[in-house]
Amino acid sequence: MSSLSAPIADIASLRARIDTIGSGRKRAKSALAFGVEALDERLPEGGLARGVLHEIAGGGRNGGDGPAASLFAAGIAARTKGKVLWCLSRPDLFAPALAQVGLAPDRVIYVEGRDDKTVLACMEEGLAHGGPAVVVGETARLSMTASRRLNLAAEKTGSLAILVRRWSRPQEAEDFGRPTAAATRWRISALPAAPLPVQGVGRSRWRVELIRSRGGQTVDLELEACDETGRLAFLADLSDRSAAPPVERQKRRASA
Repeated sequence: MSSLSAPIADIASLRARIDTIGSGRKRAKSALAFGVEALDERLPEGGLARGVLHEIAGGGRNGGDGPAASLFAAGIAARTKGKVLWCLSRPDLFAPALAQVGLAPDRVIYVEGRDDKTVLACMEEGLAHGGPAVVVGETARLSMTASRRLNLAAEKTGSLAILVRRWSRPQEAEDFGRPTAAATRWRISALPAAPLPVQGVGRSRWRVELIRSRGGQTVDLELEACDETGRLAFLADLSDRSAAPPVERQKRRASA
């Protein structure tokens, strides 16, 4: 009797482990919604999918919109729970600015690499480890091979992988148009801040372009930049923000 009970118990334990693995994979494929219907409805899972790679770049060719792209990535990370691994080769990331879009300093682990190759390797290691909820990297170039490796590492653990494309020369910006394995590709451009009825600087505004969405649609929006919780919003009239109609320019472009 006891000789049979042991194998049966082992089988039951194995089935429980398989069920656990299956539920983990389901969580890994969950999506992080923006809370902006015009964006979420164009993404196949109703938000930014976890367990895959996403690309973000500034709209200009000279790097002037790079900070907006980094803050867009920080706002995404701010709306998750857990640690954020941020890999970079230039120590010029301004932590107080990240905090203003909801990403607290105590949540971020910074890793500085000597070049793009090192940054990509650190990203892959962080994704494969599975500890960070989000892994962000900053590079100028991204090959198809490197993007596939990041995708595979993210898929194994369900972490959210974000690559911010930064460049200082127009020639580097041309690489952004080349194919990669990223599930989505975004272009963020800074716009004039919202006017205020009193002296001061209003909330920043961005042009948010989803120029590639695997299995989804593209879109081009003018939005208010991430607030202290990491959330975007439609441009709103200061006298009645809740009633302001959405401003949307839908430009369905061919996937980059």
